[in-house]
Amino acid sequence: MKVNRKLLPIKLHYFLFMAALGPILPQLPLLGKDIGISAIVMGTVTGILPFTFLLTKPFFGLLIDVYRQWRKPIFLFLIFVMTLSFCGIYFVPSRETAKFEFDFIDYTFWNACSKTVFPVVCNSSCLPKSLVLMASVKNEQSLYQLCLTPETHFLANLSKCSFVCVEDPDNGLYSSFTFWSFIIFMSVGTIGFNVVNSISDAICFDIVEDQSSYGNQRLWGSIGFGFAGLISGYIIDMFSKTSANYVPAFVIMTLFSILDLFVCAKFIELPVMEAPKNIFNDLKVLLTNVHVVTFITFTVLAGMLDGLIIYFLFWYLEDLAIETGTTQVKLIEGLTLAAETIGAEALFFLISGKILQRLGHVHTFTMCFMSYALRLALISAAPSPWWFLPIEFFMQGPTFALTYTAIVAYANELAPPGMSATMQGIASGMGDGAGYAVGSVVGGLFYRYLGGKATFQTFTWVTLFCGIMHFILHASVLKRKRNAIRPDYEEID
Repeated sequence: MKVNRKLLPIKLHYFLFMAALGPILPQLPLLGKDIGISAIVMGTVTGILPFTFLLTKPFFGLLIDVYRQWRKPIFLFLIFVMTLSFCGIYFVPSRETAKFEFDFIDYTFWNACSKTVFPVVCNSSCLPKSLVLMASVKNEQSLYQLCLTPETHFLANLSKCSFVCVEDPDNGLYSSFTFWSFIIFMSVGTIGFNVVNSISDAICFDIVEDQSSYGNQRLWGSIGFGFAGLISGYIIDMFSKTSANYVPAFVIMTLFSILDLFVCAKFIELPVMEAPKNIFNDLKVLLTNVHVVTFITFTVLAGMLDGLIIYFLFWYLEDLAIETGTTQVKLIEGLTLAAETIGAEALFFLISGKILQRLGHVHTFTMCFMSYALRLALISAAPSPWWFLPIEFFMQGPTFALTYTAIVAYANELAPPGMSATMQGIASGMGDGAGYAVGSVVGGLFYRYLGGKATFQTFTWVTLFCGIMHFILHASVLKRKRNAIRPDYEEID
């Protein structure tokens, strides 16, 4: 078999770039969880972030096009900033929490407390549930005592009870340097990743002669992501003791990023990307067509499902591990990443073109929603984290990989002559931007108030409804409408 040497650099870039992200990207919500950020706050933050992609992607695309002589330095600079930002998360200071034990006599009434008080969460065998109380420092030896308010005076009547209290982790967290430094590093790194990823796809389409071979190049990114995630998960578990040690993940990310910078600087030639012309007029033409509006709507819904899985799959995995007493959690997460990317995802990137030719874009897109519904249902029914491995191995392909390819191909078919780039930009921005935002925010709210299992069950029914509605709309309303956006337009089967 003859190797196309021209395509080796882009394959290597995809592998190294995604390998750098494999150890870090899926762990971001868990890193936030470890410093005390709640699911609803993390969901809100990760829900706001995708809206920035709608601005940063076209901005840097135009910047590279206008300053053509600086396009490679700009591209390399973005990779460097992304790496530096994710590395910065490692240096975010942790917040120490006070944990203390005392008997019922170690209390005083509110009017006798010191002026410095702070909330604590207390548990006792004498109480049916945890209570949020107030505590103060008793003396110079940092001994603590409870400060009983009128609402908690009943505790004074408890005898022979022992309490275990921990300083409330939310106390001052969201105004602390720890929280804001983590959010800034995570945000800049995530934005950098998405911009670089978008530019990488543009480079790939410019380099390949046959655009249908895009999947053959992109699958190397999946292999790199899964390979590095697997290695990282195993090493983290090996070095971790009472809590997760993320040092290996940051080291692996840095090494792969340095190698990627070298490959991009030495071997890859960046394309000249044309700035869109009459973009507002083009958008008006596109967004008044019912087929385009329907496509964009369901693209957002597909992005919502990816957002839920990306931000909360591992969160649910770790909660399920606690419930079932499962150990080696980071190894399971690494194996899950490998199962996703090296398994069916790589296969479906290869065969997605044949599936689209056989079923058509509309029916393929409907099948994607049905596959997502099955995937979410299986996740919610998993009795232990180890079941995530076969689920993700088989379902990542017919969901993420096939959906990604279907959206790109569908957008290309819907676009009139000369507007393919505009249509692709809209599809990518709405899916990765608005879709991820909805999935993150709504997923965070559901997770906070319903729990992980119920969240994935609820999204299962929502996804099933979306698939049915997509099929019905194209079999009825859209089948009768012929308001094409170009003279030679025919309904996409």
